[in-house]
Amino acid sequence: MKFIFMLIYMIPLCFMNNMFWLIQMMLFFMMFMFMNMNLNIMNMSNLSYMFGYDIISFGLILLSIWICSLMIMASEILIKLKFFEKFFLLNIVIMLLMLFMTFSVMNLFLFYLFFEGSLIPTLLLIIGWGYQPERIQAGMYLLFYTLFASLPMLLGIFYIFSEMNCMMIYFFKFYDLNLYLLYFSMILAFLVKMPMYFVHLWLPKAHVEAPVSGSMILAGIMLKLGGYGLMRVLIFLQNISLKMNFIWIIISLVGGFYISLKCFCQVDIKSLIAYSSVAHMSLVISGIMTLNYWGYMGSYILMIGHGLCSSGMFFLVNINYERLHSRSLYINKGMMNFMPSMSLWWFLLMSSNMAAPPSMNLMGEISLINSLVSWSWLSMIFLMLISFFSAGYSLYLYSFTQHGKYNLGMYSFYMGLSREYLVLMLHWIPLNILILKIDYMMIWF
Repeated sequence: MKFIFMLIYMIPLCFMNNMFWLIQMMLFFMMFMFMNMNLNIMNMSNLSYMFGYDIISFGLILLSIWICSLMIMASEILIKLKFFEKFFLLNIVIMLLMLFMTFSVMNLFLFYLFFEGSLIPTLLLIIGWGYQPERIQAGMYLLFYTLFASLPMLLGIFYIFSEMNCMMIYFFKFYDLNLYLLYFSMILAFLVKMPMYFVHLWLPKAHVEAPVSGSMILAGIMLKLGGYGLMRVLIFLQNISLKMNFIWIIISLVGGFYISLKCFCQVDIKSLIAYSSVAHMSLVISGIMTLNYWGYMGSYILMIGHGLCSSGMFFLVNINYERLHSRSLYINKGMMNFMPSMSLWWFLLMSSNMAAPPSMNLMGEISLINSLVSWSWLSMIFLMLISFFSAGYSLYLYSFTQHGKYNLGMYSFYMGLSREYLVLMLHWIPLNILILKIDYMMIWF
């Protein structure tokens, strides 16, 4: 509750002059205060009127505050261009408020409300600060995909309330609703948000049109809302899940393989990273759907790891975009000649993306492979393919952008700024150092 008030009182600051870095510092400050909150691994901690968090919410809220403060750092160009930076700050603070509430609220209906509410600031980011005229179409895609899937969920929530006379997510573990229609209506919204293969078309569009901050928040947090929702909702749909979940696992594994192949066909770097997000999220969906301990754990770790890694990669693409004004793979070549130090960061984030040690992605993928192979040994085939190809397209992207003959049309070029290196470091360090504290993420339930 106190953090929510802190965010609400930050809103007037957005309208003052020269407050850009102050708000970013306050978000960092808030992050460290939140990090030192006492966390009870077994139960909900810090319960207030309708808020509380357990370990899943805790990690995702930390990730939200972290990514939002890095988004402000990444968007310095808005101050330079005087491009509505106050409204931008307001947008980010409101988005963080929505995300914070989504992850910490304990009432299912309010969860739905904030889950949908976080869509609006994202939409404003894409439409207001995006680059191409197609951003309107991308925004519509995002809006209609999400809204179309989440109306049945709203009806499902009303039905649950009429059955149980209770909306507290924490009490749902005492119920088991064995209803097909309820199951589909509750799960569909989260699968679109994740996004699952077949309903993933809005994601690459939204990423390509979004500004760097929009891409960072989309990859970092928005995809995690779906996973978080699934973890919460499957608790009271256990019987029916055991019958039906194989559908989603099969779609996700086969889809993840197709998407990995599709990554090799991309010419737009941002689009390639967006598709790689879909491939990673398909593993997360499969892991949650196995309904076992390893699966939940691995999904949670991979969600946090992917949030940091993907966000950092989108920021790297933006560094090139601000200099070359293009995201095409054919123009972003031979960057090692111009920015040798940036090449190291490309390598580090790409290696994390292909789940190399010591990144959290590795830990998450090991747990997920464990859970899926214990669910059915046949899933091993697609897991091998997805893991192999994810290393493949990460390597392909790295070698294509960093090596080769650079484009002679490039002139007037400046090296990486210390601010950019700092943002990259703040993505990479938690991603690879948190593995030392992996016991926080592994030993729960």
